[in-house]
Amino acid sequence: MQHVWRRTTPLTRTVCAVVLVALVAAGIWWFGIRDASAAATDPVTRTVAASLTTMQKSVGGSGTLTPSVQQDVSFAVSGTVTAVPVAVGQTVTAGQTLATVDTLQLTADLLQAKANLADARATLADASGTAQVAAAQAQVDVAQSGVDTAQAAMDDATLTAPVAGLLTAVNLEVGDAVGGGDGPTADAEAPFTIVGTDAWEVVVTVSDADVALIEVGDQAEVTLDEATEPVFGTVSEIGLLSTGDTGVAAYPVTVAITGDQDGLHDGVAAEVELVYERRTDVLTVPSLAVTTAEDGTTTVQQTGEDGELVDVPVTTGETSGNVTEIVDGLAEGDEVVLAVFTPGTGGSGRQVPELPGGGMVFEGGPGGGPQLRQGGPADG
Repeated sequence: MQHVWRRTTPLTRTVCAVVLVALVAAGIWWFGIRDASAAATDPVTRTVAASLTTMQKSVGGSGTLTPSVQQDVSFAVSGTVTAVPVAVGQTVTAGQTLATVDTLQLTADLLQAKANLADARATLADASGTAQVAAAQAQVDVAQSGVDTAQAAMDDATLTAPVAGLLTAVNLEVGDAVGGGDGPTADAEAPFTIVGTDAWEVVVTVSDADVALIEVGDQAEVTLDEATEPVFGTVSEIGLLSTGDTGVAAYPVTVAITGDQDGLHDGVAAEVELVYERRTDVLTVPSLAVTTAEDGTTTVQQTGEDGELVDVPVTTGETSGNVTEIVDGLAEGDEVVLAVFTPGTGGSGRQVPELPGGGMVFEGGPGGGPQLRQGGPADG
């Protein structure tokens, strides 16, 4: 083959090269450019059906997850500790014994109070005059109060858990002296701290302008740091005193967690949405399908029977996220055009963001090139 090629004249070689280049160019045009041009002349549309959804309004805030129950427990009587049958990290139930103190003095006080009551009753029985009876009855009442107080002190010699939870602090040992709620020493921590593990809350700060929108019982969505799914709660308390320290009034709002509380931990950062209005079965379409003209007319596009695009007037309501409420002009299931690409004669176009679910919105732009078509209600 090489021998034959060398025997050809230069003119013959040139002609062959030109023919070969022409054939390659024709192939490229036929299989590549022609097909792409043909595809570009076909308009591409994407449609989406109007559907019912839930729209809501909310106020946002941030806070820290804390247990709803976190209580310090101390003795209400004085004495020497005789028993501490619990330890740090132990889960206790309401009414369970935490510690006891000696009752020697308490027993003596109770016996004396009962003796005083007996004497007062005897005096009352011997009273004859109206004044004597009144005075004796008053002494009986005072003595009875003394018995009640001494009996309560005797009962308080056994310190019990007022709530169920986890013991996070036990600051007592047998032999320590306690003095009516002061602990072993006057400045010591509370003898016991109980933290609940089955009830949690988040406190967020809400501005003066927004707090009027919130009511006790409103639902809340709580997103915890590093959690993949939100937990839910309700507004349990709205503070009446401002906590703002920057000159702007703000109020604490407490959210009680009501959903699944397994795996929650104290101190986790939380983002909270306080939902003050929720509407269900609201007819909506993607906001990108809605266009508002300069004269205020709002329309969507639908595909006509012969394939042409038709502008349909609609009345819009509120916008939430990437959807717009349709008050009038469409029914559930009606399809609207979400994306249209019309090829032009010039310009290379530009990259635009994708719509929800994929696709991009184009229309013929200046010079025939594509441009982004993005419309919505005038207030949205």
